[in-house]
Amino acid sequence: MHIAYDNIGGDMKRLMKVRYLILGIMCLMYFIAYIDRVNISIIAPLLKKEMGLTPTELGLIFSAFAYPYAAMQILGGWFADKYGPRLVLAILSIIWAVATILCGFSWGLWSLIMFRILLGIGEGGAFPAATRSFTYWMPATERGFAQGITHSFARLGGAVTPPIVLLIVAAYGWRESFMVLGVLSLVWTFFYVWLFRNTPLEHKWVTPEEIKEIGVNSAEMKKATAGKTPWVQMIKRMWLVTFVDFCYGWSLWVFLTWLPSYLKDARGYDLKQLALFTSLPLLAGVVGDTLGGVVSDFIYRRTGSLKLARRSVLVVGLGGALAFILPAIYTQTPLTAVMLLAASFFFLELTNAVLWSLPMDIAGKYAGTAGGMMNTGFGVAGMISPAVFGFMIQKTGSYEVPFLISAGLLGVAALCSLLIDPTNKVADSPSDTPLDVPGQAALSK
Repeated sequence: MHIAYDNIGGDMKRLMKVRYLILGIMCLMYFIAYIDRVNISIIAPLLKKEMGLTPTELGLIFSAFAYPYAAMQILGGWFADKYGPRLVLAILSIIWAVATILCGFSWGLWSLIMFRILLGIGEGGAFPAATRSFTYWMPATERGFAQGITHSFARLGGAVTPPIVLLIVAAYGWRESFMVLGVLSLVWTFFYVWLFRNTPLEHKWVTPEEIKEIGVNSAEMKKATAGKTPWVQMIKRMWLVTFVDFCYGWSLWVFLTWLPSYLKDARGYDLKQLALFTSLPLLAGVVGDTLGGVVSDFIYRRTGSLKLARRSVLVVGLGGALAFILPAIYTQTPLTAVMLLAASFFFLELTNAVLWSLPMDIAGKYAGTAGGMMNTGFGVAGMISPAVFGFMIQKTGSYEVPFLISAGLLGVAALCSLLIDPTNKVADSPSDTPLDVPGQAALSK
């Protein structure tokens, strides 16, 4: 078995860089995680009918995921920093896989709520742990691309969930759809544990040349999980990133939760048209996620300025989302509104890869904890944004005021982005050298 593993590894060395295999399996994780997260919205009509659920009870089932998801952000990231992402992400993926399978055995309201809470626990720490896994695998000049492409797969997972779930339901039933998707998550866990290692030094397929390309020295890799978490430093450097992520998340949750209702109620599209016109902004987001990371990395390589590379994409993305959402509110043509919303979502998603790169830029080996801090802003936005949006619609009788609130937050976030400093790095002590690629201190301006 050992010989076979080495032979496969030798072939892999010749074919491609191992870090791109790691990136590929992480993309698959983001894709599967989002399907497991949103599949219940597709099955909701069947659940409502079979179990006799009221709209309020269905809302409780939906929201049960969000609270443990937000609570697990920092905790999951901290565990990944402390014990390594290989162990922690494997445990988390097993939890959410089992939770997905158990949804297929649910018998009523409270069982579904309980299983959705379990799903939120598993998925809540997954993305911060994944961010931590990139710290020693991706050079600083490729971190934006890594975060962009993985989150593109997450958006793609959300976009393809309806046909995937409905095909399984048509062939077998709604319970079986949960079971199939849960088993798929378990299969991913097996391949992840087999392929992934916490650092390139631990991986038999990685060549010395690739370790040099990644740019993290052996001493740093060997103490990858050492040290006491510098909470005070982390909070000082990450709070503004968390706030910007909250503003970003506010608008994202609006798109994910209220877009179909807006297109139906305010723009008059029927149910058949909704499937197409709801997916267009989401598909624009898939492109924006990848492009934002690619552009940020390109700027960094060309200018050597990490500040410019991160800040410019944030400002352009948030500012562009604002610029297109305003005319979308007031245009009289439904199709024009859809196109403007797609453009707004494209620019909004340009920022996602940069937001997830900042924890690695700033916190190094503590990127899991920092990523959890950052994504807590998104989690909190998910708790309150859909509810506030709905309340404002009910109070005003239109979508204008809630969309204007989203636009205002986008403008504030764009201004705050100018103050984010990715070169102000966290270290164990003042004498420590921050983790990054060789020569980055000279390049970062």
